[in-house]
Amino acid sequence: MVTVAVLLLPGLGLLLFTMTYLEDRLFGGPEPPRHARRRHLRLIRGGRDTASPARRPKPAEKDRSPGRHAA
Repeated sequence: MVTVAVLLLPGLGLLLFTMTYLEDRLFGGPEPPRHARRRHLRLIRGGRDTASPARRPKPAEKDRSPGRHAA
């Protein structure tokens, strides 16, 4: 009887390990995607002090008729 118990012990240990692993995978929280990073942007100190000409706001149009509204 002791011989049967000793022979079954590795199998039961493997079964316990497998069940624990499967429960952790099924009921555990979702992992972040592989492509996700902690920081997406790396900012450089200094940068430009003035905006480029393409990003400057355009001046407001002054040729609107008095009866027309934006809405």
